[in-house]
Amino acid sequence: MLELQDVCFTIRKDGTDIHLVDQISLKVPPGHFMAIVGPSGCGKTTLLKTIAGLNPESAGSLVWEGRNLSKDADFDPSEIGYVPQFSIAYDPLTVDESIEAATRLRVKCRNHQELDQRIDRVIDETGLGAISDRLVKVLSGGQKRRLGLAMELVSDPKILLCDEVTSGLDPRSEREIVHLLHDLSRKKGRIVLSVTHSLAHLELYDSILVLHEGRVAFHGPPEKLNHYFSVKDTEEIYPQLAKQASENWLSSWRKHGDVYQKMIDRNRECLIADGSLLLADPISATDSTDLADSAPGLPGFLSQFATLLSRRWRIFFRDRGQVLLQLAILLCFPILITLFSDKASGNIRKFSDTRQSDFVAEIQEQQSVRGDQAKIGSAISGIIMFQVILLSLMGSNNSAREIAGERPIYEKEKFGGLRPSAYLASKVAFLSCLVICQSLWMAFFVNFFGPFRGDFVQHAGFLLLINAAMTAICLAISSWMRTAEQASLMSIYLVGFQLPLSGAVLALPEKIEAFTRPFVSAYWAWSGSVEALQTQVHDAVKSVIDTSLSSQNSCLYTLGAHVAVGLIAAWAGARRSQWES
Repeated sequence: MLELQDVCFTIRKDGTDIHLVDQISLKVPPGHFMAIVGPSGCGKTTLLKTIAGLNPESAGSLVWEGRNLSKDADFDPSEIGYVPQFSIAYDPLTVDESIEAATRLRVKCRNHQELDQRIDRVIDETGLGAISDRLVKVLSGGQKRRLGLAMELVSDPKILLCDEVTSGLDPRSEREIVHLLHDLSRKKGRIVLSVTHSLAHLELYDSILVLHEGRVAFHGPPEKLNHYFSVKDTEEIYPQLAKQASENWLSSWRKHGDVYQKMIDRNRECLIADGSLLLADPISATDSTDLADSAPGLPGFLSQFATLLSRRWRIFFRDRGQVLLQLAILLCFPILITLFSDKASGNIRKFSDTRQSDFVAEIQEQQSVRGDQAKIGSAISGIIMFQVILLSLMGSNNSAREIAGERPIYEKEKFGGLRPSAYLASKVAFLSCLVICQSLWMAFFVNFFGPFRGDFVQHAGFLLLINAAMTAICLAISSWMRTAEQASLMSIYLVGFQLPLSGAVLALPEKIEAFTRPFVSAYWAWSGSVEALQTQVHDAVKSVIDTSLSSQNSCLYTLGAHVAVGLIAAWAGARRSQWES
């Protein structure tokens, strides 16, 4: 049984306490199907999130099967299912793949047979068998709602919370979803609570909870709803609510609540007597290993990591636009750099060992040598920085939307038991493959076709580190931003400031340089690559720049620190709850 005892959820705004949920008390027995209705802004979704534990109650208690959730542990992930308003499936996946991934993330299966049985069971329960091979992006609204339910049912939850799962549907699809929820509540004593704006099909519910300004105005059987509010049609209930303050409705309800609770209990007894309500499925001797009757355990870190990484690669390769973009970047950026190779391909003449007898000739020789140094040194310095900036841009493109773009789905999966560590590790593994391919290809292509003259391994290492640093930092940005657009914008600004703050083009004032340099990844990759040049070329570059260079070890350690800080910040952002409000 689920019991709410004077539950409140209060927020503080402009110095004032606002009670979004206020003193709600009710009991929901096993196998109960309840609708939560009321005008917009009355606290329906807030109440559902408070029950789920997404909103910590400000006062009162929630009791589940004798366990006080306000003091003891929250729901076990396998005990509860939450179907939000937004889609919780990835468009490039099929229905079957989405359910399989949800099962692998939430349920510890002993073998493939057990996994297949569980998947087949929920597909059959939700009527998705005929469309199991369709992509999510082509599903109708009603089919997506069924898929969302199926992905929650894989763990066979004892309580199912549904937030506006019928909103935006045509009447037929809405009726089918309500009937499906009704049927799900009749199996194994499952409690189903459904928030809805619609007042259609109320006869299918066991009870109706009406909220007004965060308070209970009514909780009773649907056939008594119109009588209680003194209306002829349910559509008149909301206007009727507005005629009195919520305090008056709550006071009235407290006088009559016990009577309506007894009506609910009598209806429940009748359902049990005629066999319409099954509080537990019988286990036959031939089916004693049925998976629906065993409490599933949560998969381990490695299992969740492998599932997430496999799913991420599948999504990547099915997104043709993203694949083509990555290929275009991989091929075009190195070619773009080699277009400037002619300016840096000449030889740098040395001063002659013998002193010129002609003073004018000696001056001309010095001017000629310094001219070569200036021309080639500035070209090579610019080309190295060009590589660094392009790889910074690649890093930004790699990860700016990686977490923020799927934040709602991630939050839902985290609620269902997904470990943030497994999620972040899968992102790092996926992005590492991109970083290695991009950086090594850039280094090889420019070294083979371009003007770089120095230690290839060291130069490739710094290109790898700048890409990794920017990827990690932008991943951190993505983990903290609420939307993909915000994350992309912040990442673009970050890349944009790399060039002017690096000092490779114009030296910064010493006071500003001392403050900004530790944070500018581009400087350290550029400086380390310049230090890897051949001596003569290195001297040529130093002759044309005003910015001091750091040692290779300093550059390596600093870029490594940037990667580490980015990953730590991404970890903190991934752990932080950002459930869609």
